[in-house]
Amino acid sequence: MTSRQVAEETVRARRREQRGWYFYDWANSAFPTTVLTVFLGPYLTTIAESAARGRPYVDVLGFDVRPSAYYSFVVGFAAVLQIVLMPVAGALADHTGRKKELLGLFAYLGAGATLCFWFVADGRYLLGGALFVVANTAFAAAFVIYNSFLPEISTADERDRVSSMGWGFGYLGGGLLLAVHLALFLRHESFGITEAEAVRLALASAGLWWGGFTVIPLLRLRNRRALPSGAENAVQAVTGTFRQLGRTVRELRRYPLTLAFLIAYLIYNDGVQTVISFSATYADKELGLDQTVQIGAILMVQFVAFFGAVLLGRAAAAYGAKRIVMIALVAWIAVVAVAYFLPRGSAPAFFALGFAIAIVMGGTQALSRSLFSHVIPAGKEAEYYSLYEISDKGSTFLGSFTLGLALQLTDSYRLGIVSLVIFFVLGLALLALIDLPKAIRAAGNRVPERL
Repeated sequence: MTSRQVAEETVRARRREQRGWYFYDWANSAFPTTVLTVFLGPYLTTIAESAARGRPYVDVLGFDVRPSAYYSFVVGFAAVLQIVLMPVAGALADHTGRKKELLGLFAYLGAGATLCFWFVADGRYLLGGALFVVANTAFAAAFVIYNSFLPEISTADERDRVSSMGWGFGYLGGGLLLAVHLALFLRHESFGITEAEAVRLALASAGLWWGGFTVIPLLRLRNRRALPSGAENAVQAVTGTFRQLGRTVRELRRYPLTLAFLIAYLIYNDGVQTVISFSATYADKELGLDQTVQIGAILMVQFVAFFGAVLLGRAAAAYGAKRIVMIALVAWIAVVAVAYFLPRGSAPAFFALGFAIAIVMGGTQALSRSLFSHVIPAGKEAEYYSLYEISDKGSTFLGSFTLGLALQLTDSYRLGIVSLVIFFVLGLALLALIDLPKAIRAAGNRVPERL
């Protein structure tokens, strides 16, 4: 083969791997869409309220917790476990070279726990909380490894596009499954099941979707590093992983601007994640909107978010990813402020707010992911993305506990939602102060044309 043919074949192989990579977003988006955003929050809150039997609190491992605050505290507890597990997962992936195998392990652990939501009924709020902790923690650990493939399967100038397409593809997959769940929920009587059974079936089928489509990226993606020679036993792998993790944390001090970006992202993305996970509960308990309106709005968000992610990805190519993310954060501040004033029972106002969220949601996350890929040293992608995921999935403990504390003290959903505006304001201010070109050069990478 000529050098040109080799180059063309390399590009074709990279594009094929990118398309396989997109399919993991398609697969796992069933969890944040169906489970996190729509069904589990209101359902688990209702289960806790039923178990309370009119009392103001339910018992959670010896603590008195309001049913309205239970789900937020469960999310926060899961986030703490994520903070512990995600760096270990990232270091293990880099240390062993088995990224693809570990992606499959965590994905199927999370999918299996999600499938078991079928058994959450009859006041079993503790079982629901435990399954959520397992599923959400596994979801985040798998995402660490999934994200770490981005610098390996795309060039520096491709990453905004590839990252945005991944998020967009996920919105399409999650939206398609949610449309099926909407039909199931609305016509549950014609299927001979109760509304609660329809919700449980939707939750469980999200696990089947997640596990089933994960097969595609596992077939397309490949490990870059040669696996360790010999049969390294489990003890050696674990101890080596922790040593490598310690080196990564110490090494991060050499990249203060990368650390500054992580802190900024932790703060503003904490607000994004908490708003997303709390939206259905807010619509149900504060705005008094029935679940049909909620699912319809979230379904609209999924498909609009695809175009929003692609649109902001193209805007980043023209104006720079950092500038577009900052504009998106200003939009998030406006969204949270408007949410406080939404009139009770107004479905059109809720749909309008959902449309605004959809435009900025995917772009905020996708462009932040691609920006981070530029400020990390080559060869340690999984380790650094584990720290990134602490600022992503794991960071929600700040927002969740802030929200849970507001609900515990005031029992007001409106005060809870408006308390999140501080995360966007502080995150925006910190991001504006970071010199990203300097951070990229410090990590030993090439600065892309647009940043």
